Amino acid sequence: MKTAYKLLGNTGVKVSPLCMGTMTFGKEADEAASRAIFNRCREAGINFFDCANVYAGGRSEEILGSLIQGCRDELVITSKVFGRVGTDVNAGGASRRHIMASVEQSLRRLKTDRIDIYFLHHFDHEADLEDSLRALDDLVGQGKILYPAASNFAAWQIMKARAISRSEGWSPLRCIEPMYNLVKRQAEVEILPMAAAENLAVIPYNPLAGGVLTGKYLQDTPPAAGRLLVDSQYQQRYADPRIAETVKKFVQFAQENGYRPASLAVAWVSHHPAVTAPILGARSTEQLEDSLQSLEIDMTPELYRQVSELSVAPPLATDR
Repeated sequence: MKTAYKLLGNTGVKVSPLCMGTMTFGKEADEAASRAIFNRCREAGINFFDCANVYAGGRSEEILGSLIQGCRDELVITSKVFGRVGTDVNAGGASRRHIMASVEQSLRRLKTDRIDIYFLHHFDHEADLEDSLRALDDLVGQGKILYPAASNFAAWQIMKARAISRSEGWSPLRCIEPMYNLVKRQAEVEILPMAAAENLAVIPYNPLAGGVLTGKYLQDTPPAAGRLLVDSQYQQRYADPRIAETVKKFVQFAQENGYRPASLAVAWVSHHPAVTAPILGARSTEQLEDSLQSLEIDMTPELYRQVSELSVAPPLATDR
């Protein structure tokens, strides 16, 4: 398994070219399965694990926290704040109040004294952005987080946040987490070019489009388990019939050229020059293997072009 570590933007921190997402920990993957996934990742050289306070209602952080004991200093750990964990009226959003309370809860669940990368999980239209950014900067000063970050932000929101932090002398956003895969390429319009220009780390989620790009939903007999079977958000996200047509072409291309569809899909996302490390998702080590094998694919310019042409590229931001 090839594991050539990459720089996390301009932080000087080195991370594996794949990041393991832990959203399944404590949900689709029980403690034993989560431990097996974690151990397989470590065996493959992965030192980068993505989490969030809302995953499995906080259980994902608790399981990850137990797994990292004994090797914490070798790992780069992320978590997020915004989503609701608890019933209190203020237990959500990106207010200073919620950020300061949520980071303490995440630190306890993760059993660590700091979170390497701490994401605002969504842009909060109700909270003052300056308050949110000042809270993150205070947490950097306290050593509780190392690098502020943003997930699901538009390019203009990221640049607005960085401009505010720069003008105030605060620690700026250093990493972003957009959705990006062969059938959802909106990030190519402004987010990825912006990240490259700003030297921001990019860790995209959904490289397999929620499992759609594996081709398992094309079978006559539906799979026994899968995110699209139980998650209305994913059903809506990938419901467009044009996506199914792209997937059919992609799966056929992969099989005809000797690739596992999941491996090729992750390798394609990884190849974009602005991408640092795609975030993997798995409920078992068996499911994880194909994504790990993406590191073995020689993504030549010709192969990248052929795969890219299987879906429609979005127009440039300056398209006329």
